[in-house]
Amino acid sequence: MKKLLFLYNAHSGREKIKNKLVSIIDIFAKAGYEITIHPTQAKDDATNTIISDGERYDTIVISGGDGTLDEAVKGMITLKKDIPLGYIPAGSTNDFAKSIGISSDMTKAAETVIYGEEFPCDVGVFNDSYFVYIAAFGLLTEVSYETKQEYKNVFGHMAYVLEGIKSVGMGNFKPIEMTITVGDRVIKDSFIYGMVINSTSVGGFKSPLFKDVQLNDGKFEGIFVRYPEDPTDLNAVLASVIAGEPDAEYMYYFKAKEFNITSEEPVSWTRDGENGGSHTEVNIKNLKQAVKIFKPVKKKK
Repeated sequence: MKKLLFLYNAHSGREKIKNKLVSIIDIFAKAGYEITIHPTQAKDDATNTIISDGERYDTIVISGGDGTLDEAVKGMITLKKDIPLGYIPAGSTNDFAKSIGISSDMTKAAETVIYGEEFPCDVGVFNDSYFVYIAAFGLLTEVSYETKQEYKNVFGHMAYVLEGIKSVGMGNFKPIEMTITVGDRVIKDSFIYGMVINSTSVGGFKSPLFKDVQLNDGKFEGIFVRYPEDPTDLNAVLASVIAGEPDAEYMYYFKAKEFNITSEEPVSWTRDGENGGSHTEVNIKNLKQAVKIFKPVKKKK
């Protein structure tokens, strides 16, 4: 009998797995799996459980938010076994699930583990840690603000960020002095925001800027917004974001497998929405097709 390890974070997404757990287990059982169920008990429990016990299973499934997914991916990479990973999203934004086409309906996501296909997905290395879809610095990591829902829906995540800058006022933000090295290109400039992504959705929102993102091509998209000399320049940046065409006058856009980023002062980062710490040196690498994750099978037209 095939063996399946099911780990879940009971507290993700306001504990919404509570009412779906029986249905999920029933789906796995009907598919002929012998199931081991493990509710995660603390930070890094998913990672440690996969490393210590994962090799005994044919399939590993994780349920939780993006942070729980990160723990599972770290465990899978450390385990170094060719075992597919199933993901049942239970967080609030679930950006990675949206990008790969996994349903926010937990029972449908469970069915994807049984009836879906294995997708070899890129994974990011951030110094000595991992991330699945985004590493970011700047405004998003330092301040909260309110933006009308219609801006979020129409403009996408980066426009949401930039609109927030406008509403709060440029005077409240210091320029972030950085040196970014991508291949042979070295850039020294002042920035207000930047992100390295492998996703078509960030912060729950889509943007035309992400239309060409491929989750298994061995490269990340790097988008770095320069600190505007004039606050009115933000309107031009917004126009660029809305059009889905990075404007070289206001932002840098790279598609690369590795980024080296340094700064004189420590800069706060996030990794997949979680605290990524403060750093003066960051090395980001793409591990091409490092983990196989179940995704829905595309319907034939």
